Amino acid sequence: MGRTRSAVAGSAGGEQVPRGRTRWGLSAARVVLPALFLLPFLIVLAGIVRSEPDDRSGGRKPVHVPCSEALAFGGAGLPDGARPVGECTMQGFQDIHYSASFRMPRTGVQIWLAHTYPAAPAPGTEFCAGADADLCLDLGYARGLPDGVDADAVQVRVEYEDAGTALVRFASFTL
Repeated sequence: MGRTRSAVAGSAGGEQVPRGRTRWGLSAARVVLPALFLLPFLIVLAGIVRSEPDDRSGGRKPVHVPCSEALAFGGAGLPDGARPVGECTMQGFQDIHYSASFRMPRTGVQIWLAHTYPAAPAPGTEFCAGADADLCLDLGYARGLPDGVDADAVQVRVEYEDAGTALVRFASFTL
């Protein structure tokens, strides 16, 4: 008797198995086994992602730090007669950014800058583009930043508020 291929797939031991069932079992195994192998990895990955804080800034939320720390990162100190304005902050992930704002006597700004950064060019207004400032100073290692400073760059913006007071915004950061 002749059997047709479409009716019977294999007949080991005289048992007749329909052709589609054998192939379906192999196809399912090809899909399920890799998925079972990857399942522990996916569970661990989901746990890591879920454990991260909901921080849309990439871990760079500002944290409050002492103003002395913020200024020291850029090689400076709080000048005599200065009063911090608000909180001094640090943000960081791969790069670090410190910021500080303080008020000081207007007459002491130039002296403080010259004492803090003796190799820096004289502060002026040519680097104040886009900033509402009366005096600016941008420093890097090639432009007056002293050796041994942790920051790669320092920016100082000074606004003269009245005849006797200056508001200084200080930023130091790595690149």
